[in-house]
Amino acid sequence: MCSLETYKIDLKALKEAETTLEFDVDDDFFKALDGSQLEHGSLHVSVSIRKMSGFFELAFHSEGTVTVSCDRCLDDMQQPIEADNSLVVKMGDTASEDGDTVIVDENEGILDTSWFIYEFVMLAIPIKHVHAPGKCNSAMMQKLQELSGAARSGEEEAEGTDPRWEALLKLKREE
Repeated sequence: MCSLETYKIDLKALKEAETTLEFDVDDDFFKALDGSQLEHGSLHVSVSIRKMSGFFELAFHSEGTVTVSCDRCLDDMQQPIEADNSLVVKMGDTASEDGDTVIVDENEGILDTSWFIYEFVMLAIPIKHVHAPGKCNSAMMQKLQELSGAARSGEEEAEGTDPRWEALLKLKREE
């Protein structure tokens, strides 16, 4: 089981002006997150932290693959992910988030990056994800073809037009 403690950064302990951390995200990471829509993946995440006066600048680079279902045939497919994201972190009285700026309680000084990594990966997944041409499940594609609107419209024309629409079709033909 994955411990999300690995993804917590003690900002107060950072001594250097720039620090780089490396994380490997796998199936255990996604299972450890509550509410995760992804269950499978293998990614390498690099976090570059620049300590500035009064705030921290974090640059995330994520690269790897996640498993999503194909929109066309519903089989699992590997979706490549490559994303660059940034985050500004400030110390403050209470922890809060506002867009790309996160305020961390200065008494604690710890930033949990696990949910940010998850969100950046989710944002990198395209809205439409389908297999390459010819790679979809052939049985599902056959069934989809049988049930598609194009095949049905040909059958309906062969059966004849619904008499309720006959008057409208006459008007359409006259134009």
